[in-house]
Amino acid sequence: MPLESADWLLKAPALIEATFTEAGEAADWYTGQLAWHSDTLSGTYAPVADPIEVVRRLAAREDIVGGWWLTGGRFLSLGLIACSPHRVRREYICPGP
Repeated sequence: MPLESADWLLKAPALIEATFTEAGEAADWYTGQLAWHSDTLSGTYAPVADPIEVVRRLAAREDIVGGWWLTGGRFLSLGLIACSPHRVRREYICPGP
């Protein structure tokens, strides 16, 4: 996991699971991924941001990053990195859809 969320943009493009041009699509992906893994969450967690809040934050060019422990000692890391360009690391290239 990178120290700064913007460093996910340095990941090889082939390793990026998805890119989105619309904040709503990104919010649907994020909440869908968490729902997909919900049966394997281990422990107690703060509530996940509601999709409307995810869209608002992405529209404000804020990154969304979350991590959850899963059964079997596994860890789920989900990140939505808002760019065009990134508000902190303007020199980083944003992947295309």
